[in-house]
Amino acid sequence: MTDGPTPDRRRPDERKMRGDAAEAAAAAYLLRKGYTIRERNWRCRTGELDLIAADGEVNVIVEVRSRRASGRFGSAVEAVTPRKCAQVRATAQVYLRFAGLEGARVRFDVVAVTYDGMGSFTEIRHLPGAF
Repeated sequence: MTDGPTPDRRRPDERKMRGDAAEAAAAAYLLRKGYTIRERNWRCRTGELDLIAADGEVNVIVEVRSRRASGRFGSAVEAVTPRKCAQVRATAQVYLRFAGLEGARVRFDVVAVTYDGMGSFTEIRHLPGAF
């Protein structure tokens, strides 16, 4: 006999799964464009960097956003707020220090992934130097 309800078997977090799939799609897109993926989901106390890539000699910090095609909550690009940009920049500074890349060339890109109601990706939009 147990002292309370048994743990429920929740289905996997669909939002997290869609986010992971969008990041994988963004990484595959960048690889096809000739980028090198250095890190995925790099974390520290200030936040997380979705993708860290290299475009030739330039270090590229990539923020990946995904939204449904319905646009009910705005586009994926619109989800990159000034607050998010500041947080990504602060986290990138920590990464660059950690990786010994202080003073290196850095660019901040956004990859916006749009998907339909069935979970299939309908568009990948890359914005180099977005912020």
